[in-house]
Amino acid sequence: MSTMMTKRQRVLNCLANGNGLTANEAKSRFSVGNLRATISDIKSQVEAFGNWEIVSEETATGKTRYFMNDTHPGVRTYGYDKFGSRYAL
Repeated sequence: MSTMMTKRQRVLNCLANGNGLTANEAKSRFSVGNLRATISDIKSQVEAFGNWEIVSEETATGKTRYFMNDTHPGVRTYGYDKFGSRYAL
C-alpha cells in the first residue's frame, strides 16, 4: 500500500483535523491550484451521509476560508491519522 497522499487527501485531512484553509494556504502547503474545485469534490463526499459539512467564512481581507464541521460532535469514536486511515479514539 502506498503512503503517498493526493492533494485532495491532504486538504481533506487538514480540514478533518479542525483547521481552516484559504486558497493561498492550500497552494503553498499542498500545491493545490484550484481550491474551490477541490472543496467541491470533497464536499460531495463528506456531506453524502450527513455526518460532516463543509462551511466557509470570509476573512478580514476578503478571502474565503473553508472548514469541515462534524454534524454530530461528541459522538464520534474514531478519528483519522495523517494518511487518512481511520483509528479508534
